Amino acid sequence: MPRVRVTREVHFNAAHRVFNPAWDDARNLEVFGGCANPEWHGHNYELFVTVEGELDPETGYVMDLRALKELVEERVVADVDHCNLNTQVPWMQGVIPSSENFVVRIWERLEGHLPAGVRLARLTLWETPRHYVEYEGG
Repeated sequence: MPRVRVTREVHFNAAHRVFNPAWDDARNLEVFGGCANPEWHGHNYELFVTVEGELDPETGYVMDLRALKELVEERVVADVDHCNLNTQVPWMQGVIPSSENFVVRIWERLEGHLPAGVRLARLTLWETPRHYVEYEGG
């Protein structure tokens, strides 16, 4: 059977402060700019979750997209939507919440929770309309 990739998009809002707690405010401002604002800032995130697998001959699906949406909502969105990534999301504790670190942690939340024969192929996380990160595991 052909192997196909399919992508589901989800949206959520979250706040964060990108800073290194081992540094003083001046160094954080120098490296992270306004993202190190001690009063936090927020984003309207767009997350694209791409899975890959063989087509099911009975449905024509790689995976039911409704099931993929429910998985992402349960394992990611429910934890982060309208929350502060630094203080309210247990699986982000101790991690500088850059987009790069955030997408890796999201991968860890989803990997291993897909149906048999379906693999997580790529995550694309848009933080702003001009900035996104991609991760393909590893």
